[in-house]
Amino acid sequence: MKTTVNLAGIEMKNPVTVASGTFGYGREFSEFIDLNKLGGIVTKGTSLKLRPGNRPPRVCEVTGGMLNSIGLQNPGVEYFMENDLPWLKKFDTKVIVNACGSSAEEYVELAKVLNTLDIDGVELNLSCPNVKAGCMAFGTSYEGVKEVTSKVRKVLDKPLIVKLTPNVTDITAPAKGAEDAGADGVSLINTLLGMKIDIEKQKPILANNMGGLSGPAVKPVAVRMVYQVAQAVRIPILGLGGIVNGKDVIEFMLAGATAISIGTGNFIEPEVSIKAVEEVEEYMISHKIEDINSIIGKVQMN
Repeated sequence: MKTTVNLAGIEMKNPVTVASGTFGYGREFSEFIDLNKLGGIVTKGTSLKLRPGNRPPRVCEVTGGMLNSIGLQNPGVEYFMENDLPWLKKFDTKVIVNACGSSAEEYVELAKVLNTLDIDGVELNLSCPNVKAGCMAFGTSYEGVKEVTSKVRKVLDKPLIVKLTPNVTDITAPAKGAEDAGADGVSLINTLLGMKIDIEKQKPILANNMGGLSGPAVKPVAVRMVYQVAQAVRIPILGLGGIVNGKDVIEFMLAGATAISIGTGNFIEPEVSIKAVEEVEEYMISHKIEDINSIIGKVQMN
C-alpha cells in the first residue's frame, strides 16, 4: 500500500501536513504526537525580522471554527535558523517554511536566506498586507501573485509553493499567476475574512476588528476552490481549510489536492493529524486502494 506523495518536488511519506500558524515550530505538539509520522510540517509564518503581531484580543471562537488576528507574530528568520530549524531537523519529516513579508523586496531578501537553509521547501504567504499598496494583500490578483512569485523564483532554488487567499472573486486567477511565474505548487485556502461583535459592548471582539475565519465552517468553500484550481493549473495543490479527520483528507484529494494541511483541528484535538494518517490508511484498505495518488482529482461530477 503506497501512501507516499510528491508535492511540488517534495517526496512525503504520506499526504498529511500541519498548517502554518497552528502548529508553531512543532515543539509544543511534540509532547502529544510523534512528529516522525507526519508527511510534513509547515512552520509558523516567518519573516525577515521579528514581528510583534497585533494587540490582543486577537483570537475568538465562533460557530464551526475560530477567528484570528495574530498579525504574523514571529521571532524572525535568524532566530528560526539558529534555534527552531536544528530542533526540527531531528525528526524524519519534511520541513516547509511559511514565508511572509510586507513588500516584494522583503520577500526576496527572506527567500535568499531560506535558500541557504537545510529545508525541504517554502510556502510563500501572499495573504500578507502589501505596505506599498495600501496594505492590500499581494495575493488578490493574477498580476500581484505573478510579480512577487517571479522575483522570489529568481533567488530560490528550493520547491516553491504559493499560498492563496480565498478573499477573491475568482480563485483560479491568482493560481494561474503563481503557475505562470514558475511556482512548483499552490496551497489553499488561507482564512476567510470575518468579524464577531460583542452585543453587550457593541464592539468587535477582536482588537483588530476583523480576522481570519478557519475551522470546519470553511471546508465546503475550501473543497470548492481546490476543485476549481485543480481544473485550471497543472501544478500540485496543498489543500487546507477545515480538515479534522481522514474523511476530510480523502475529500480534498478527490477534489484535486496532492497533499493537505490540518490547521484549526490541532487546537481542537492535538492528535488529529496522526489520527488522520491512520484513517486514510483505513480508507485505502476498505476501498482496496493500492496507491493514494490514484484518487487525486478523481471526483465524479454529476
